[in-house]
Amino acid sequence: MTADSPMEGAPLIQPSSTDHPLYEDVVAACRTVHDPEIPVNIYDLGLVYTIDIDAESNVGVIMTLTAPGCPVAGEMPGWVADAIEPLPGVKTVNVELVWEPPWGMEMLSDEARLELGFM
Repeated sequence: MTADSPMEGAPLIQPSSTDHPLYEDVVAACRTVHDPEIPVNIYDLGLVYTIDIDAESNVGVIMTLTAPGCPVAGEMPGWVADAIEPLPGVKTVNVELVWEPPWGMEMLSDEARLELGFM
């Protein structure tokens, strides 16, 4: 396997729809959701892999958790959907939880690193 090839059986993580007018609002909504064990929002933790917004304003989020055994694994996708659904212009929200690629500390934003005292 090379760095350019996806892992066999792993979902292909697509780039986010950063040019969509709703993108920044969806990111802000994701920042309102926190991992209950870490005092940082899921976006800055690097748990959100992709935010895909189509032409009809259907929002798809591909995300992970810090560990497969996370006690909120069953609830977190609903929390994310609940944060995004009320945004004006959003038609539907689908949140998919994936385990590949696995989350790692290198995915923390600079803001999260600072907040957690890693900088």
